[in-house]
Amino acid sequence: MRAARTLAVTATAFAAIGLAAPLAAADGNPGGQGGNGGGPRDVTISPAAVHQGSTLTITVKGCTRGGTVTSNAFPQTNLSVNPNGISTAIARVFNHATPGNYNLAVRCHDNPNVATRQFTVLEARGAMGGLGGSLSPSSTEMAVGGSLVAAAALGGGLFIVRRRHMSSGKV
Repeated sequence: MRAARTLAVTATAFAAIGLAAPLAAADGNPGGQGGNGGGPRDVTISPAAVHQGSTLTITVKGCTRGGTVTSNAFPQTNLSVNPNGISTAIARVFNHATPGNYNLAVRCHDNPNVATRQFTVLEARGAMGGLGGSLSPSSTEMAVGGSLVAAAALGGGLFIVRRRHMSSGKV
């Protein structure tokens, strides 16, 4: 009975420590003003899936003195310096980035901590507008068109000649 009670007390203690650890590690300074800012947190990416050559907007809390955003999909981008604790950066994905999942890393200038998030690069598709006059006609198309015009002219000529003979015979 003593062993069961000791085991229950020990399990309860570990559970209490495990649940309290995230609160103890959290920055007690909301907005990150004053001290070291607690590093980057609440990183959001909009949109989470983007086509090649498009832009991403990265929003970060906790970087009061700015920072950098890095990824293999776009060049290093600087976070805005914003004293209210919310910093943003706009990054343009490379035109020839391979479609797939990528990670970005956010690092504040005033803190060595790094926050990472994942986003997806989609294959870019051009406008589905068709060719619409961007190509000149081929010689086969020209021959077919010319023969259709000649056939129409011949048919129209025969119609006029025949009509003329019919009206002259009645008079």
